[in-house]
Amino acid sequence: MLLRKILAAATVALLAPLVPATAAHAAGNEPAAAHAAAEEPTESALSAQAAADPVIVVGGLIGVSIAYEPIAARLRADGYRVSIYQLPGLGFGGIRDAARSLSSYVDQVRAATGAARVDLVTHSEGGLVSRWYVKFLGGADKVGRYISLGSPQQGTYVANILKFLGLGSCAGIVACLQMSVGSELLADLNGGDDTPGAVRWTTVRTWQDELVLPVDNATLADGAANVLIQSWCPLRVVGHLGLVLDGTAYTIVRQALADAPIRPNCFAL
Repeated sequence: MLLRKILAAATVALLAPLVPATAAHAAGNEPAAAHAAAEEPTESALSAQAAADPVIVVGGLIGVSIAYEPIAARLRADGYRVSIYQLPGLGFGGIRDAARSLSSYVDQVRAATGAARVDLVTHSEGGLVSRWYVKFLGGADKVGRYISLGSPQQGTYVANILKFLGLGSCAGIVACLQMSVGSELLADLNGGDDTPGAVRWTTVRTWQDELVLPVDNATLADGAANVLIQSWCPLRVVGHLGLVLDGTAYTIVRQALADAPIRPNCFAL
C-alpha cells in the first residue's frame, strides 16, 4: 500500500502538467459531469455473473502473468473463476499469432470449465490481440464480454515515434509496428464494425496514460461503452500500468462484468 502511494505521488508530479484542463468533459458514452460517489452492482447481480462466464485476464506487452495477479485476486474475491493469459513471447511477436494462441487458450478454458463463453479483461496490447480473436478467429461466439484497459485501439503515436527515431524498425518489436497509428494490422482490425457479434464491449482509459497517445485512441465505435476515468473522477491519477491496480478502474471492470450501469467509485482503493 505504501509503495502504491509513493508511486501515485510520483506519477502526479511527473504527469500533472500533461493532464488537459478539460479532463472532466463528456465523451462518447460518458457522463456530462464528474460524480464523486458511485453505485455498485447488487451482490445478487455479481453472484449470478460470477457463477456464469469464467474470466480470462489477457496481459499486454512485456506483461508477465504475476503483474496481473492483483486484478485477478480482486476478481476471485468477487467469486469469479479467473485465469491469466500471458502473451506468447511477452507480446513482442505479431498480434495475429498471439490471437491464434489466445483462441486455443480460450477453448482450453471452456473445456475445463464447461462454459459456453468466457469474458475477457484485457490490458494494453492484450486488447488488440483479443479483438483480433473475436473479429477474425471465431471469438464472437465464445466471448460474452470484452473489457479493455488502456488498449491502443486506433494505434498510438508512441510506437510511431520509435519508428521515426529509427530504433531498429520500431526497436525490433513486431507488435510495436502493428500498434503504430496507420498500421496495416489496425486498418484491418478497424475496418467495418468495431464491435462485432453479441459481445458487450467496454473500454477504459485515463488521461495519464503515457503509452496510448492520444488517449482517445483507446476507444471503440459502434456501440461500445467508452469510459474515461477522469470524466467521473477528475482528481484520480491512473497511469497505463496503474489501470490493472487502481481501485476505481476495478469498479468499472466489476460493473461491466455484471452488466450493471457504469458508475465508477472514485474513492475505491
